[in-house]
Amino acid sequence: MKMQVKNTKQNKTYLAAGIGILCLLLFAIFLGCSGASEAAQKKFTYEYGVFLNAEPKDIPRMKDYRIIVLDAQYYSKKNITKLKKAGHTVLSYINLGSIEEFRPYYKDYEDLTLSVYENWEDERWVDVTKKRWQNFVGKTLANRLLKKGVDGFFVDNTDVYYHYKTKAVFKGVTNILKKLKKKGYVLINGGDTYVKAYGKKYKTLKPILSGVNQETIFSAVDWENDRELIANDDENRRYFKSYVKFVKSFKKDVYLLEYTKDKSLIKKIKSYCRKNKFKYYITDTLDLTVP
Repeated sequence: MKMQVKNTKQNKTYLAAGIGILCLLLFAIFLGCSGASEAAQKKFTYEYGVFLNAEPKDIPRMKDYRIIVLDAQYYSKKNITKLKKAGHTVLSYINLGSIEEFRPYYKDYEDLTLSVYENWEDERWVDVTKKRWQNFVGKTLANRLLKKGVDGFFVDNTDVYYHYKTKAVFKGVTNILKKLKKKGYVLINGGDTYVKAYGKKYKTLKPILSGVNQETIFSAVDWENDRELIANDDENRRYFKSYVKFVKSFKKDVYLLEYTKDKSLIKKIKSYCRKNKFKYYITDTLDLTVP
C-alpha cells in the first residue's frame, strides 16, 4: 500500500529537510564516484602493454599498465582475477591462423597444418576452412580462456588469408572471428588484407572486431641481420598508416606495437598516437616480456 504524507506545514518542512539531506548525500556520492573514477584513471602510468612471453611471476611488474595482453594459457584463474581486481583489462593471445609446436593441442590438429611460418620454424599455418579448427578456436579454446576471467582476445594470424587468399579461407577466418566477437573484446593483430576485404565488402567491421593492433608502422625488424631493430621505410609506413586510418573510419580502436630504442622515432610514435587518439606500446626487444 502506498504511504500517504499528510499535507501539513510541519510535514512539508520535514519533507523539504529530508530532500535537502538526500540531495547532499547524492552529491557526496557523485563526488566520491567522480573522485574514484579520476583516481582509477591516474592509477596506471601506461595505457597498454603487450607481454606475451611474461609469466605469472611477472604479474607485480605489470602494475603500471591498464590494458594487458598476455598468453593466458600459462596463467591460472587466480592470476587473472588478481589482475582484474587491481583494475586491469586483460586480453589473451589466441592464434587463429597458425599453430605452434609447443601448444599442448598441436598433435590434435597437426593434420590440418599447411606450410611453415616464415621466420618461426616451430609454427605452421592452419587450414581454417575446416569446421574442426573453427570450432576449436572459436568455442573450445575461447571458452577455456574466458573461464580464467579474461576480457577478450588478442587475435593473431588472420594473415592466413594473405597467404591463402581464397573465398573458403576468408569465410573460415570470418566464422572464427564472429564466434570470438560474441564472447568478448576482439583485438586483431595486423590482418590488413583480411580486414580491408571484409570492411569493403560489408561496409562494417562490427561483427568481427573491436579494434586492431598494428605492429611496426614506424619501426621494423631486419630478420636477415640478426633481428636488428630499425626504422621502417616510407612506403611501408604510408601503407600501414592508411590501414589504421581505414580501421579508425569504422570507429574501431587502434593500437600500435613498436619495437625500437631510437629516441627520435619514439617521439614520432607518441606524437602520432596522441594526434589520432591511438593507444601504443613501445618496446626495445622482440621478447615481449615485462620491462
